[in-house]
Amino acid sequence: MLSIIIVNYKSVQHILNCLQSASRYPGFLSYEWIVVDNEVDGNCMELIKQAFPSVKYFRMGYNAGFARANNAGMRKASGDVFLLLNPDVLFSSDVLPGCLQRFNESSYAACSVQLRFADGTPQITGNYFIKGALNLLLPLPYIGALVKKAGQFFGVKKTNVEEAKSLEVVDWINGAFLMVKKEVVQQAGMLDEDFFLYAEEIEWCSRLRKTGELCVYGDLDIVHLQGETINAATGNLEKGYYNLYDKKGLQLIVSNLLRVRKQWGLLWYLFHLAAYSFAALLYLFIFPIQNLISGKLVLHNADKASGFFTNMIKTWRLFPKMVRLTPYFYKMI
Repeated sequence: MLSIIIVNYKSVQHILNCLQSASRYPGFLSYEWIVVDNEVDGNCMELIKQAFPSVKYFRMGYNAGFARANNAGMRKASGDVFLLLNPDVLFSSDVLPGCLQRFNESSYAACSVQLRFADGTPQITGNYFIKGALNLLLPLPYIGALVKKAGQFFGVKKTNVEEAKSLEVVDWINGAFLMVKKEVVQQAGMLDEDFFLYAEEIEWCSRLRKTGELCVYGDLDIVHLQGETINAATGNLEKGYYNLYDKKGLQLIVSNLLRVRKQWGLLWYLFHLAAYSFAALLYLFIFPIQNLISGKLVLHNADKASGFFTNMIKTWRLFPKMVRLTPYFYKMI
């Protein structure tokens, strides 16, 4: 049986839309649908149960984030295959039967299908690891551009598959649609519950890979409204993962550094922490000069520079915990 786990946090309408799109296909009731609710208040259960009585529903009692809520769902699930599914996913075709059959007949530890934006354009689904996670330097002001040029000069391989058109073997999979076998989870362990949000599926995939390969079935696809859920919850309109400046940016920085510490070790963590700290200082001092040269107001982008610098101060406060890998819930938003 396939158990499909969706985590709710201020995303009940997205979940209803997701379930509605899936219910158009004949196999809908043959799957175990589980909604894990991270909201303390709200009428999510009533709305979902009214529309889809077969859906199982569990409350966490607090905003537990992605890892803890999905782990709770997997513990409650009765299937031998789990699908971690984002609320802001829409089924534009009947992909589940074909994906499940291929996956069960394969030796892959985890799989996904090609994610697409609402307009049908491809969304990055499968990714590759870079030694020491050096690609995490790309969002940094000034430094990121230099790293990108250096990578192009030395012919460093791309960190992702821009569009999977057939079967692609990858290192890690976007957590919006992540199918994994129960026996693999029992070997590799569940999602790391130190994470609140972001990078947890990357760290998890690094452990899943030790049991078998991961793949994307490129000829199967679904729609993913990337970032809709978290942006609605935080009031942030920016999609993607290059934000360094506000609460969402702080969560990204902390989660990425935590992933580096757990996956790549202490020295790589210290390297990234130093690089991010230097970039924050550099940005703070250079942006006024850059504005003068370009004819802009001196304080143009001051909010971003100060926000990044403030986020790094908050990140440094977590240094003792990350160095020691002390169990801690890194919830920053």
